[in-house]
Amino acid sequence: MRTDPLKLLACVALVTVAASLCAQENKPKPEDTEIWEPVPTVVTPGATNAAPPSDAIVLFDGKNEDAWVYAKGHNPAQWTVADGMLTVKKDGLGNIETKQSFKDYQLHIEWKIPADITGSGQARGNSGIFLASTGEGDAGYELQVLDAYQNKTYVNGMAGSLYKQAIPLANPARKPGEWQSYDVVWTAPRFNDDGSVKTPAYATVFFNGVVVENHFELKGETLYIGKPVYKKYDRAPIKLQAHGDKSEPLSYRNIWVREIK
Repeated sequence: MRTDPLKLLACVALVTVAASLCAQENKPKPEDTEIWEPVPTVVTPGATNAAPPSDAIVLFDGKNEDAWVYAKGHNPAQWTVADGMLTVKKDGLGNIETKQSFKDYQLHIEWKIPADITGSGQARGNSGIFLASTGEGDAGYELQVLDAYQNKTYVNGMAGSLYKQAIPLANPARKPGEWQSYDVVWTAPRFNDDGSVKTPAYATVFFNGVVVENHFELKGETLYIGKPVYKKYDRAPIKLQAHGDKSEPLSYRNIWVREIK
């Protein structure tokens, strides 16, 4: 039986279109790794503005950015310093990170969402603290910073989450305009010579004095799309994110770290 060339071409075209549509449907999306329930219980937090201990390395004392550089290019940081606060500057120069690199440590950092914040979900005071900055952009291990006071979003992306990996055990967030605090114990991952993981990273996080992550074992570096993966590193800076959302930039203060040896 003789095959009609036009019909054959039409069949090939249909198969190609179908394959293309199937590939688009199967392409990874941010939503694939978003979890919305169960929602953490709301609790009332205690006080903030703890003074640094005597052996702390002060990263920001309200006066200058001497301890910080831009993550891209490593030029001196030029976010806004005023009224004892370090405010994110969305000037296209991006994230800032510490000049000094760390391995295992205790970190204290305070942050404030603007009282007049607008938007909702992830577009409401979005930033992040990368507990180990392993490259430019958003490479590293992120502790999410976001308005979590009556602001619905996926729970593995709310404040207190290790982004896209660990859901907070509770939600002790204060209202926008009030200072929030994180206290973190970070245990860096260890790697074998071939780059394989010898021991994973662990993080314990107190949010406004309430434990929200209890020695959580991370599955790798933060990824916005897809599953987390590990990449070999030894010591790394701590990085603050200048997120690209359209909400008002938030502020940080009272940042210090103690190395754990």
